[in-house]
Amino acid sequence: MDQAPGSPDQHQAAQGLPSCYRHPGRDTGITCTRCERPICPECMVSASVGFQCPDCVRGGSGTGHSATAGRPRTIAGSPITAGDPRLLTKILLGINLALFVAVRADPLLVARLDLVGVAYSRELAQVVGVADGEWYRLVTSMFLHQEIWHIAFNMLGLWWLGGPLEAALGRVRFLALYMLSGLAGSALTYLLAAPNAGALGASGAIFGLLGATIVLMRRMNYDLRPVLVLLALNLLFTFTWSGIAWQAHIGGLVAGVVIAFGMVHAPFRHRSPVQFGTCALVLLAIVVTVVLRTQSLT
Repeated sequence: MDQAPGSPDQHQAAQGLPSCYRHPGRDTGITCTRCERPICPECMVSASVGFQCPDCVRGGSGTGHSATAGRPRTIAGSPITAGDPRLLTKILLGINLALFVAVRADPLLVARLDLVGVAYSRELAQVVGVADGEWYRLVTSMFLHQEIWHIAFNMLGLWWLGGPLEAALGRVRFLALYMLSGLAGSALTYLLAAPNAGALGASGAIFGLLGATIVLMRRMNYDLRPVLVLLALNLLFTFTWSGIAWQAHIGGLVAGVVIAFGMVHAPFRHRSPVQFGTCALVLLAIVVTVVLRTQSLT
């Protein structure tokens, strides 16, 4: 369909994407279906057709589904909560930093908490590893760092990617994305790496956030070139630097893409079941991978 001369769409095409009316500087291609003001993912409220801005919803003119009428929601359907939009991001960052300080104070924590398939630990003078029943290592290794450069890169990635994703998905969905991506990275490392090789770091979860960012930006019709360049650089480092558990990066990336796709592309009427089902399938794949690997090692 042709655009009428001087239409808003033509003006937008000539001037570039407008900024969100509530968050100046955030470019967006989405507008409220009622007032037609530009809105970013944080301000989008799902309606029966398209999205509305929080002002229209609070004004009683929303047309979202009846169970949540008048309640602003994210693009993934999560209620927009009051308070710090980066709350979970800060908590996750704090946990990583706290464990880093603990490891610096007691280096034996690495031998107790890092990801090992099965091996004899000289530090602990005992057999250790996931295959020996220490399944918690799949989780604890996600928050463990030894080198300053390692935690610095990962925490910068968490801060840059986590805040926007937490705002766009909601806290519960964001936490599911982070944890499942990290677990997927741990599971693939457990499956493919040598059983006596230790692995640690939040890289699997961070790569999951990076994959989810690509899916979200594609869903919002944003320019993908910057984030694709970032992904390419990270993959280059993954496969060229020594001492990097590439399995964790790839496992987290794949899980993050799958989970985010299920969250932001779920049909409106069946959004929650599809989102829950997507996360459940990823978790099932993780459990099956860990169980099969454990059987092969024992």
